[in-house]
Amino acid sequence: MSSHDNHRSEEGTKGLTDGAPLHVDLTDTDRRIIDALMAPSRAWFSPRFYGMENFPLEGPVLLVGNHSLAGGTDAPLLAHEILERHDRLVRGLAENVLIDVPGLRDVLHRWGIVRGNRHNCTTLLEKGEAVAVFPGGGREAMRGKGQKYQLMWEGRTGFAKMAIAAGAPIVPIAMVGGDDVFDIVFDGDHPAMLPIRKAVEGLGLRSSLTPPLIRGLGPTLVPKPERFYFSLGTPIDTSPWRDVEDTEMAAVELQAVVKKALEGELDFLLAERDRDRGRSLLGRTLGRFGR
Repeated sequence: MSSHDNHRSEEGTKGLTDGAPLHVDLTDTDRRIIDALMAPSRAWFSPRFYGMENFPLEGPVLLVGNHSLAGGTDAPLLAHEILERHDRLVRGLAENVLIDVPGLRDVLHRWGIVRGNRHNCTTLLEKGEAVAVFPGGGREAMRGKGQKYQLMWEGRTGFAKMAIAAGAPIVPIAMVGGDDVFDIVFDGDHPAMLPIRKAVEGLGLRSSLTPPLIRGLGPTLVPKPERFYFSLGTPIDTSPWRDVEDTEMAAVELQAVVKKALEGELDFLLAERDRDRGRSLLGRTLGRFGR
């Protein structure tokens, strides 16, 4: 039986795919390791958090956020803050390419991260877990020039359907900073990126998922030390859509409500960023010396 057959067979049960645990209790050692892994990012990006009181302390919740160029850096910082403040582990949904690496898969499972598919997300919500999703996915992560902090959710209503079915509230999570730490030299549509675009298509992926050519500090891929900002919006009750006969229409309506709420949180954070004298490392350094 192939690995994909195994995934399908496991989806027929109440468990998660790949043998992932339904519930995770972090040990003291796990927490120390996570703290150590997050320390460099916290020091480099000096994050600020708003609306943390909006995070439910119990019961299922779907965190719905925007995806940035630095998506692998900003989201873990928010999850770490939630763990520190509320002692609750956010379950992440990883790309297949990560879960398919045996050793890495075991580590991710140990810390609550599972393969990103609808079955796993629904199962976790039904078990009362907190799950984070990013509807824009690769389209937002591979954004082009002039598309900072834009939500690209066309046709993405799956998260709304899952939240309605599970009776889980949705908390919009806005993240600003991840699109500021890198500059896009060429986006995926640029003629210079044709070889990369062909390679992406050769893998059976859409050309729109061609990664842009980016740079951080100078000509390097070291991210610029711009501050990260996070905001959790007011929880959105999904129960009004639960008894709607047209489930597709219900999902479309709920998606629009969540999108508008998240855009409002992003606007708030962008305004906070623009007025923050400590947005850059230089500004934060001068601020420490009272200048």
